[in-house]
Amino acid sequence: MPSLKDLRMRIDSVKSTQKITSAMKMVAAAKLRRAQEQAEAARPYAVRMERMLGSLAGSMTSSTGAPKLLAGTGKQDVHLLVMMTSDRGLCGAFNSSIVRDTRRMVAELKVDGKEVKILCVGRKGWAQVRREFAPMIVDLIEGVGRPRLSFDDAQGISNRVLEMFEAGEFDVCTLIYNRFKSVIAQIVTRQQLIPFAADELDAGENQADANSTNYDYEPDENEILEVLLPRNMSVQVYRSLLESNASEHGARMSAMDNATRNAGEMIDSLTLNYNRTRQAFITKELIEIISGAEAV
Repeated sequence: MPSLKDLRMRIDSVKSTQKITSAMKMVAAAKLRRAQEQAEAARPYAVRMERMLGSLAGSMTSSTGAPKLLAGTGKQDVHLLVMMTSDRGLCGAFNSSIVRDTRRMVAELKVDGKEVKILCVGRKGWAQVRREFAPMIVDLIEGVGRPRLSFDDAQGISNRVLEMFEAGEFDVCTLIYNRFKSVIAQIVTRQQLIPFAADELDAGENQADANSTNYDYEPDENEILEVLLPRNMSVQVYRSLLESNASEHGARMSAMDNATRNAGEMIDSLTLNYNRTRQAFITKELIEIISGAEAV
């Protein structure tokens, strides 16, 4: 049985931990609001740009003069996975869900006989896969978004991927990140960046517009795509960074809220145990005193 001193020290330790988790919850809640607003504001622009490029590229995919980012290398032998996690922990299953989906995708590609390379964005994801997939990891990008997330961060990642593509190091690039849904829900998302693959248009109105609307482009489609495809890649990476940032703060807020409540329950349990132990010691001393007095 632990002594009263041990129990007091344990209670004080848990109370200190509870103060830390409560403070981290408040900080995450304060950061979440801004991050959520940024992520939601970036979605319409990224979606509309992707749809516009999809409409523009529809007539170019079979053309011999199509840009390389659209046509690809003509092969699908080497896949680059851009795994987007965080640099800090204490955010629940935020990083583990990305790593788990990356492992699943690597296994799927290996079964098909493909070569896989991994570009890690965020130190926590890299720390989880470096032992298992060390030969596949081509680089680690950390410190993204410090002190504040900006479009330059996305351009740096995009340029790194483009350099590898121009050097012929891979054929297909897929981005894996957490899309923000709510404070307690993040959706693991896979998005193909190279070659460009636009999402399918929604049924009904969007499909009707796509079939009925014709545009004349000046300059021609090739020149527009040559400029906009790299730009779109940076936009999609920036959107994923914003989504991942909001998801991280939401996951951390939820995790710290659970930790704070669990600490409170542990304090109640330890306090009850402390009181019972203290009462037992008092009762034992009283019995000894009474027994001694009767013996005299």
